[in-house]
Amino acid sequence: MLSTQPATSSGAAPSRRKLPPGLAMTGAATAFTSLYLAAGALTPMLVAYKQRWDFPPEMLNVAFAVYAIGFLVAALTLGSLSDHIGRRPVLIGALVVQLASNLLFLFSTDINWVVAGRIVQGIASGAATSAFTAALVEFAPENKKRLGTILGSVSLTGGLAMGSLMAGLAIQLTPSANTIVFIVLITLTVLGGITVFASPETVTRNAGAGQSMIPRISIPAAARKEFYAAAPVVAAVWMLAGLSGGLAPNMVRSVFHLNSGFLGGVAGFVAPAVSTIIGLAFARIDSRRAMTIGINASVIGAASIIGGVLAGSLPIMIVGQAVAGIGFGAAFTAALQLIFPLVAPHQRAGIVAAIYVVSYLAFGLPIVIEGQLVEPLGEIPAVVCYTALTILLALISLLAQARLNRGRENTGSHKGNPPKNLVASPAQGLSRK
Repeated sequence: MLSTQPATSSGAAPSRRKLPPGLAMTGAATAFTSLYLAAGALTPMLVAYKQRWDFPPEMLNVAFAVYAIGFLVAALTLGSLSDHIGRRPVLIGALVVQLASNLLFLFSTDINWVVAGRIVQGIASGAATSAFTAALVEFAPENKKRLGTILGSVSLTGGLAMGSLMAGLAIQLTPSANTIVFIVLITLTVLGGITVFASPETVTRNAGAGQSMIPRISIPAAARKEFYAAAPVVAAVWMLAGLSGGLAPNMVRSVFHLNSGFLGGVAGFVAPAVSTIIGLAFARIDSRRAMTIGINASVIGAASIIGGVLAGSLPIMIVGQAVAGIGFGAAFTAALQLIFPLVAPHQRAGIVAAIYVVSYLAFGLPIVIEGQLVEPLGEIPAVVCYTALTILLALISLLAQARLNRGRENTGSHKGNPPKNLVASPAQGLSRK
């Protein structure tokens, strides 16, 4: 079950403060960012591994996608655990698991090590994300609670973007990129872990830890229309995120014939960087309008990616990824804001779990199927089919949104504006200020 409790803990355990709030928040942000820096770093590193070990092309897709499996399983089972046993035990445990994944990458000798490391990495991120989202607000000084919420969002997608760019630069500039990247990440993880260990506990232990680990996936009746209308575009934007993270860096070399680690890093950087900015900027925009903008942007972005691939133009594909990033930031933020307020507090875990399932299955499963299509179809046709599917899904949501709008006009309903203090954070559900 996922954490959906308010980020501020009214029943926080009275604990001896070890670090001042600002330092505790900064350390937690560093630790949280290190998780997603590592996930983003694998985007161009997988291409470097393929060049080094010459494994089958479909294994690159598998190595990318298994992260989603680890994340989803951990998020569904461990996402609420910190509400019962405390933030620090969950965060420290997740960072230890993350450290193990970084060591697997550092000492990897073949693709099997990398696949194992990606699964472990996904488990660490899935276990820690909800707890970090809450802890960043709880550790923040009283006058900086919103900053803690913003850090929870920026650390995630911003970490993915910067991790890809950092690794791409390392590949371009040094023959020891794997060693440099993962020693830096190990250092950040250890420093973040020490800070979390030295920070105060903000949650009182309470019963129900075992029960909280039983996944509860549900779509309450009040939210079904919104959920089913949004689900196709949610799947589409997460598929496009998978394309940027799992396919685009390899396409720089295999489709555009450019042997550049830096450009591979840029290909993985653009979409999450843009979605970070858009997700924050659109948090206060009318949700229905943001959804429409996001759907249209995802369609235009996907079409541009296809155009770039068919024309052999990397700049066109990169522009398409940037527009797709707008689609992700706008549509996913809007989906959360349209769906989440419709359910009662005790139903929140079930609906967020359902959103997780749609998001991470779309992030991982289609890209594995695409990898299997490369040999019979060829790489370019396989990518075009994959991307065309995202356009179809987005258009289904566009039609569903039009029907909802007509229904609202007929009934005189004008719902859809985000409630105050609600900030949507891609890939982590919601946190409340």
